[in-house]
Amino acid sequence: MRMRAPGSDRGRPACARGLGARCSSDGGGAGPESQWNPRGFQPGRALPRGGCERFYLSGSQLGKDVGGVLCGPWGPAKGAPGRVISPEKNDLNLSNEEIQTELEEEMENDICKVWDMSMDEDVALFLQEFNAPDIFMGVFAKSKCPRLTEICVGILGNMACFQDICMSISKDENLGQVLLQRLCDSDSPTLLETSRLLLTCLSQPDVANIWVERIRENPSVYDCVCFIMSSSTNVELLVKVGEVMDKLFDLDEDLMLNWIKNCSRQSVGQSTDDSPEELSDFKIVPCLLEAAKQVQSDSPEGLDVYMHILQLLTTVDEGIQAIVQSPDGGKETWSLLYDLVCHELCQPDDPPIIVQEQKTVLASVLSVLSAMFASQTEQEYVKMRKNMPLIGSLIRVLQYMEDCGKRSVDNSKESKPDETEKSGLIQEDFHLKILKDICCELLSNMLQELTKENILEGLNQGHLNEQKCSCAFKNLLPLYFTAVESFHEVLREADQTLADNLEKCFPSLRLQT
Repeated sequence: MRMRAPGSDRGRPACARGLGARCSSDGGGAGPESQWNPRGFQPGRALPRGGCERFYLSGSQLGKDVGGVLCGPWGPAKGAPGRVISPEKNDLNLSNEEIQTELEEEMENDICKVWDMSMDEDVALFLQEFNAPDIFMGVFAKSKCPRLTEICVGILGNMACFQDICMSISKDENLGQVLLQRLCDSDSPTLLETSRLLLTCLSQPDVANIWVERIRENPSVYDCVCFIMSSSTNVELLVKVGEVMDKLFDLDEDLMLNWIKNCSRQSVGQSTDDSPEELSDFKIVPCLLEAAKQVQSDSPEGLDVYMHILQLLTTVDEGIQAIVQSPDGGKETWSLLYDLVCHELCQPDDPPIIVQEQKTVLASVLSVLSAMFASQTEQEYVKMRKNMPLIGSLIRVLQYMEDCGKRSVDNSKESKPDETEKSGLIQEDFHLKILKDICCELLSNMLQELTKENILEGLNQGHLNEQKCSCAFKNLLPLYFTAVESFHEVLREADQTLADNLEKCFPSLRLQT
């Protein structure tokens, strides 16, 4: 089921449609409460607009309603848009006076009825038989009305939720190229619907490779996506574009490598009239960071998406180098992730159960930090004197996970075996284990770098104490024995009493004499 953005948002100022300037109205004048919520969207599932009724129509009524909307007849006042989407008028030549940039309210309501009804498979099949995709091709080529373009892309997005129709749309090379060109549109609602359509297609295994190959052959997609990430303040749009990129990188590592290296800069295909006249020489990491900052406070799901994209980059050497060899040497990336761990996620005033909610984003963030720390030990921003709060935060994550583990064990004892399995505890433990492994790896590497002065500072500031060190040792041993032993030796120089107490709790640390 799907939802469309209300038509009233088209009354906003013209600047609201542009992505080049950071204006508060970017992405629509209507507030979030009146727009469809991407968090509720599931790829491959059509979405209803707010408050819409369900349509149960007979075949004849369906043909009358849908066919009437698509091909008229209309009176003189509605002539121009009617000619645009009439199947007999796909090759019309409109004069400048005839071109309309806004839909009349009655016509918009009529076309939105089709958008609403297209969530039904029978309607979607009827639209396909009616050659609606070909009609929409004419709209994309001739229309100067952003709202009309948005609606047509939205209808295609609903139609693509059904497997056979998605296959038909995906195999249409001309339509595929035109839809990719929509990513260069300057209208945020159109970009949102285009991204939703692409995500729907990429989420269907039978056609995903078609779109991956098509995108790989169109380097202009890279420019358009980076332009959106670096310029838009529309959180819904940024989240959806991030989900598209995340899915692309997950499906095809070669495409990710191409985008990281940015090997080919020559655009394939014509850009739309309203696309930016000049696209900057975009680099993927700064664009990802800018988008992550925009969604950070308003969309936890969006932040999760962008952190996962960064984590995917670190799975290849080229991606790590793209991060740490940026003009600032990776400082901006480290600062953003450091701030998330130390000031935003899993904070002291949060209940321990928060680690369950934040486990995936934490795993991504810590994974990137770990990769950067391992590759940039000479950079000033990774020096331990500046990162003692990070050690305290890592230990706090481990403490919270211990508490959640105890709760899970207690709950499993109280529940029957089948109920425990249904509750998803096994799956939860799996994700927590991933987070623990990543957290321990980073913590062990950082502990080995601590000097006596660093430890004294950590003790004075409360980032280290007996309870925290005990938690760290419990999680790190025996796998990271060398790191723990090294830290313990330096700790003995800084605080003999604390080192002795820890040695009593962990006999394996007793010095060999």
